[in-house]
Amino acid sequence: MFRVRDEFHRALLAIAALFCLLGFQYATWVSRLPALKTRLDLSEAEIGLLLMACGVGAAVSFPLVAVLMKRLGSRRLAGLSALCLGLLLPALAVVPNYPVALLVLCADGMAVGCLNVAMNAQGAALEVRFQRTAMSKLHATFSAGSLLAALLASAVNAFTTTLMVHFAVAAVLLVLLLGLARPGLLTEDQRPGEAADKAEKAEKAEKKERRKLSLPSRVTIWMGAAMVFGTVTEGAMNDWSALYIKDVVHAAPSLAPMGIAVVSVMMVLARIFADGWRSRFGDGRIVRVGSVLAGTGLALALLVGGVVPTLLGFACVGLGVAAVTPCVYVAAARQGSEALALVAAMGTTGLLAGPAVIGFIANATSLVWGMGAVAASAVVVSLCATQIRWPSLEKDAGTQGDDLALADRLTPDAS
Repeated sequence: MFRVRDEFHRALLAIAALFCLLGFQYATWVSRLPALKTRLDLSEAEIGLLLMACGVGAAVSFPLVAVLMKRLGSRRLAGLSALCLGLLLPALAVVPNYPVALLVLCADGMAVGCLNVAMNAQGAALEVRFQRTAMSKLHATFSAGSLLAALLASAVNAFTTTLMVHFAVAAVLLVLLLGLARPGLLTEDQRPGEAADKAEKAEKAEKKERRKLSLPSRVTIWMGAAMVFGTVTEGAMNDWSALYIKDVVHAAPSLAPMGIAVVSVMMVLARIFADGWRSRFGDGRIVRVGSVLAGTGLALALLVGGVVPTLLGFACVGLGVAAVTPCVYVAAARQGSEALALVAAMGTTGLLAGPAVIGFIANATSLVWGMGAVAASAVVVSLCATQIRWPSLEKDAGTQGDDLALADRLTPDAS
């Protein structure tokens, strides 16, 4: 038993390092956008296009991710995409002009899309193999990586403002983190007896399915819809909460960042404890209840007004949506690597398009109606969740072989 637990924690730490790496890399270059703006003499609109280029790269990476997951497996794909992300930081520091910067960030977005799918496949396989919940804690480490990147940026800026120095240091740290993580990532196991027979049958069935041109299943589409509206809610809160507190609530300017802070802190705390809630109540109930809490809490805050009710409503959003994406990723991974890649791409689309849509609504009406659309998005997640077959980690002996086969289809490489 101790040996099994030791293997679980070793893999958990390795996969958590991937999540931390992605948050660290993204926050590193985003934190230096003012320096990039000055260096390349960019306008506000051109900065917006830079961010859009990264998002577009991640969104269009779906066909590539689906192919690479089949050929390389999640372990190799995670390693290669993480290495690319490390190398792209110094490249961004030395880009000669704006068009090249757009290309670099588009490539960065594609690497983000690959790593996003691979690390969530690793997390889902970890839960299946060890029959223990872990995905929410893994997603919490993404936020921890962002925090570490912010601290590093402040520390480096105290000595030098040179982009190359900052990004080179960050790249070295990323490569070191990848080197430490890679030995602990999940690889294919030799399965005895019935489990091996079931795995072989599953592999043959999968090869047969590859010859057919298939559309996403109804369940996969519902998962993608839940991911889109969940990421719309999460992304819009990050982008619009400070402006809402300042312009609608008319709070002091010093309180405007508290909206983002409240949402972020509640999401991190909820993700730390969410795995225990998932084991006790099940993924489906957590997503349904959480998204309703987010939507109704935000709606009530918009109706009541005032600083304190608004912050309480924002806290409900952070608490309610924290477990949505981890749970949907686990459910999508159960459908196979193609479903996982599609759902991840749809989630990226939600993060990319959601805040802009809220902006259009706010411009046509008011920011109150825009935030109302965010509340409605959270409620839509709950409706989508009723159409999803949610996995359970309480498996009997007859289904564990199928679970091992699934875990190994997500992590097929043994190198």
